[in-house]
Amino acid sequence: MNAHKVIFCKTNTLKLLWTSGRRSWINRLHDGVCGRVQASFSSCSPKVCIVGGGPAGFYTAQHLIKARQDLEVDIYERLPVPFGLVRFGVAPDHPEVKNVINTFTQTAQHSRCCFYGNVNVGQDLGVEELRRAYHAVVLSYGAEGNRSMGVPGEHLAGVHSAKDFVGWYNGVPSNRELNPDLSYETAVVLGQGNVALDVARILLSPIDTLKKTDITQAALEALAESQVRRVLIVGRRGPMQVACTIKEVREMVNLPGTRPEMVGAEFEGVAEALKELPRPRKRLTELMVKAALEIPGEKERARRGEVSRSWGFRFFRSPVEVLAAPDQTRVTGIRLAVNRLEGSGEGARAVPTGEVEDVTCGLLISSIGYKSLPIDPSVPFDSRRAIVPNTMGRVQQAAGLYCSGWLKTGPTGVIATTMNNSFDTARTLLEDIDSGTLDVSAAKPGSQGVSALLEERGVKPVTFSDWEKIDNEETRRGEAMGKPREKLLVVEEMLQVARA
Repeated sequence: MNAHKVIFCKTNTLKLLWTSGRRSWINRLHDGVCGRVQASFSSCSPKVCIVGGGPAGFYTAQHLIKARQDLEVDIYERLPVPFGLVRFGVAPDHPEVKNVINTFTQTAQHSRCCFYGNVNVGQDLGVEELRRAYHAVVLSYGAEGNRSMGVPGEHLAGVHSAKDFVGWYNGVPSNRELNPDLSYETAVVLGQGNVALDVARILLSPIDTLKKTDITQAALEALAESQVRRVLIVGRRGPMQVACTIKEVREMVNLPGTRPEMVGAEFEGVAEALKELPRPRKRLTELMVKAALEIPGEKERARRGEVSRSWGFRFFRSPVEVLAAPDQTRVTGIRLAVNRLEGSGEGARAVPTGEVEDVTCGLLISSIGYKSLPIDPSVPFDSRRAIVPNTMGRVQQAAGLYCSGWLKTGPTGVIATTMNNSFDTARTLLEDIDSGTLDVSAAKPGSQGVSALLEERGVKPVTFSDWEKIDNEETRRGEAMGKPREKLLVVEEMLQVARA
């Protein structure tokens, strides 16, 4: 280490500043542990642990650190890499959405925040052990499960969840061997949210566009050979109930080399109802109506006649059965119930009419939602709603335990929604400190106590400076391929780079 100097912050926590010019402070104390020096006189500081290094975890940490100058936050993440769905869920052709990583990095590099990757809470550590070490524990580990369609045949080859398919092209280690079969002309995506449209767009995007993104090389090579030429995006309700946003629909309408393929009859009465819709919903619906019903001009007709790829919404349809090939091993189609709506607007319900329709396809992707999973028997969990039961982020009947993000609300909204949700949980926690409901007067060991447990169990955390080594290596590999990044796909390789 180069020359260093010793200073004291307002909380009297001893800090070491690395003055070599490369970093302003050290991210590790010794043997890969965080660089916040745990002096005994800082033990009176409120210590908060956050489980989950995705957007919810970082936004919660950001608000806590900014709001209270004596509070220390530790973030524990199962993978060696931070940022959760910003890294693994945002579409590769949406790099601007990933700019929030800059904010998260500032939080992780704050002198009162430490990141510990490669720590699997629920396996390496129990939640009760964290509660003994910290004044408060915030569960922000997101939604790692898939919602089941609940229909026969959904486990056939060629059927994938959108979560796994997105994980495959975005570099989630557990999805790297998904190897979807893209040798069929038609793909069906069940669901009409933003993730469904991301999947459809990636399947149909020009390869030259994807080459400039951080999509994994394996996915890029598979998509370059893809025979998928038609993607149908199926929803149980109508055009005025789609869950996607106008940005995603506009991207589909403007996707080079494709044409929209809609069923005009499914838009019956929609144009007349437009004036009653709230402005955001009105603009979105107008765009779909235009794509479905407007007769294109001569130039656009000529363009559409030259393209070989198409996409389209299919409304008022629900899956009934995944149809199997004669050998009963893989998907050849999907049987859909034809629905009608009861009620109107956002609250309209889809009711089966008794009719069914079969659609031939060789790839079926279910994008009907993620769901959270229970992490520890000691934590209350509502299995029906797939959330931790809470009031304003306070976990019910568990003093000092909180939750934020999708674990708190269910998988809904965009990153900005998660930000506000997480800020609300942080405010709740701070209110409990101020009111005395959460007692922070007793000293807690925080990460000192946890690091001792991890060492006993042979678990070596990855610090944020370790992650920066991974980041640098991924960027280097990407630059060599003309891409912004080429992600490491194997946890063991991540750890090897982090500890080099």
